[in-house]
Amino acid sequence: TALSYACALFGMECEVWQVGASYDAKPARKLMMQTFGAKVHRSPSDATEAGRTLRKDPKNHSGSLGIAISEAVEAAVHDETTAYALGSVLNHVLLHQTVIGEEALRQLAKVEETPDLIVGCVGGGSNFAGLAFPFLREKLQGKMAPEIIAVEPANCPSMTKGEYRYDFGDAMGMTPLMKMHTLGHGFVPSAIHAGGLRYHGMSPLISHIYELGLMKAEAVPQTECFRAALQFARTEGIVPAPEPTHAIAVAIREALECKQTGKEKVILTALCGHGHFDLAAYEAYLSGTMTDDLLSTEQMNAAMASVPEVKQ
Repeated sequence: TALSYACALFGMECEVWQVGASYDAKPARKLMMQTFGAKVHRSPSDATEAGRTLRKDPKNHSGSLGIAISEAVEAAVHDETTAYALGSVLNHVLLHQTVIGEEALRQLAKVEETPDLIVGCVGGGSNFAGLAFPFLREKLQGKMAPEIIAVEPANCPSMTKGEYRYDFGDAMGMTPLMKMHTLGHGFVPSAIHAGGLRYHGMSPLISHIYELGLMKAEAVPQTECFRAALQFARTEGIVPAPEPTHAIAVAIREALECKQTGKEKVILTALCGHGHFDLAAYEAYLSGTMTDDLLSTEQMNAAMASVPEVKQ
């Protein structure tokens, strides 16, 4: 949506490949992008060779961020007047997002507080890094000592169950290899409502600091996330998007533990989006039809089989 509007401001054309599951579940998001002038494809689409190839396999019908990336990269490669834009994973994207953490540092300083715990949702990693990295810098300089936890979907657990190795950033293997925690570039997660977290890999920078032991990771099923979302909405008057409900769920866990032990903690999290386009997901939870599709060993082994072997 932001890219669509930015292109409109600068008189540029914008073409978007939206993950199929999100395209179906969030028609208002598509309409908003179209309102700003973008051309929106349901990925996998018929507009690219990658899309046409991947559509042949029924397991790919719901799409994934990896598939959408393949299609957008192909479109950019075949047209020298086209530039490719990605909103997560890559180092420069994480750098831009750190304005979130930098602002949070100053906000907390105004009330003379420092966080004991930082919790963020994580898919490709941009929002999490945007919040956590400025605080990690302060921690490495000895100015504070917060615990940092990344929270991912239980059905797409690249950090808690994936392997740390070189893999492609897209489904078709068109990007350079990146060393990251991955479930395999061919992995297509089930169509959970947190579409922004349905990515097979993790940002190389976040993967690196996780390997260094500078942060922790947890995986949470979506029913627990939406239970936390309702509690948050009824307390704060804000309906959160499905993605940040993962962080909210763990923040509530930690707060309840503090309540039981009597220990005080300053807990910081980021509400990275509203859920106004996700009310169908809330309806599924409230009606009792929402399920937790956890990742099986067989699914993971099948996806990892296509990951290239790289000698290090």
